[in-house]
Amino acid sequence: MEVVSPINGCSGDTAGRVIICKAAVAWGPGEPLVIEQVRVDPPQKMEVRVKILFTSICHTDLSAWKGENESQRAYPRIFGHEAAGIVESVGEGVTEVAAGDHVIPLFHGECGTCRCCKNPKTNACEVMGVNPMKRTMTHDGKTRFTTADERRLPIFHFLNTSTFSEFTVLESACVVKIDSEAPMKKMTLLSCGLSTGVGAAWNTVNVEAGSTVAIFGLGAVGLAVAEGARARGASKIIGVDINPLKSIVGKQFGITDFINPRDSNNPVHEIIVEKTNGGVDYSFECVGNGEILRSAFLSTHIGWGTTVMLGVHTSPKMLPLHPMELFSGRKVVASVFGGFKGRTHMPQFAKQCIKGVVKLDEFITHQLPFHEINDAFQLLIDGKSLRCVLQF
Repeated sequence: MEVVSPINGCSGDTAGRVIICKAAVAWGPGEPLVIEQVRVDPPQKMEVRVKILFTSICHTDLSAWKGENESQRAYPRIFGHEAAGIVESVGEGVTEVAAGDHVIPLFHGECGTCRCCKNPKTNACEVMGVNPMKRTMTHDGKTRFTTADERRLPIFHFLNTSTFSEFTVLESACVVKIDSEAPMKKMTLLSCGLSTGVGAAWNTVNVEAGSTVAIFGLGAVGLAVAEGARARGASKIIGVDINPLKSIVGKQFGITDFINPRDSNNPVHEIIVEKTNGGVDYSFECVGNGEILRSAFLSTHIGWGTTVMLGVHTSPKMLPLHPMELFSGRKVVASVFGGFKGRTHMPQFAKQCIKGVVKLDEFITHQLPFHEINDAFQLLIDGKSLRCVLQF
């Protein structure tokens, strides 16, 4: 098979050829990512090859890079799942997108034909939903990445996307076309963090004007929840975080009250119940910690309070709730990708973001060239960035 090394984007004559390009390869848990040349095969049946223009890092990438869940480890691997790019070529049977289309990848795909995709009550997909165990492509169980040296070692995929590569191959169900006039750098946010948080407020619980909200963990997802609640007119948005700087940052996204658990000997849920005359209408757990989940649950009002779980829980511990506590009328639900059906809802959501219904600029706190990706990881580890956008 012919090999080509495109110089300036999609050169127009790369379709059907192996592309050699730059990628950040993880060779082991916690090891610095290595920028090296990789081979990217052409897309096969129902696959799309995309030139990534911008990509960013979220805590899911960080957790996977650290190898926190041993059962999900696979090396060498190309991480990354927040990005925006241009379709370079498509495989057999792909009709939804074409070469030249502006797209964002979807870690939580939408096949459009399974029972879940046809049911408006869920954004789950039985075929292409998020699967951290998946490492290869569906068509033939093989990877589309290999090392560029004589070894030709397979490099595993990540979360249906693998965007830490100048070119990547995705299932067609995991890519969605957006308006060509949309600012691509900002559109990277819609691939995960912003959509997850805003969607949890809009789709999962439908925050109403005048309602009260508590958000546990003010990273990018938590602040996106705040932004979604602000856009819906919530009267009180309480942010909870152990980083005192988040009290300042949070105000940009609608946080009206801030609680640092380390500043009081009283349990956080008791403080919130007192502040809100019985508890908030909605709480959001964005950390992935069982104790915090329980605190979020107890901070909601009896009778109707709902807790939305957004954090990724890597601990084997079960839910920290007694079944009888649910008779209080409080509920716990989980939200994946903010309840958005990727290919159905993302084009319209992107238009809303462009119109300013929700803020985008404030989430991008840093910008770096792609080869400085390890510095971007460190910014996230140190709690200094919400989103660091990397440009190829």
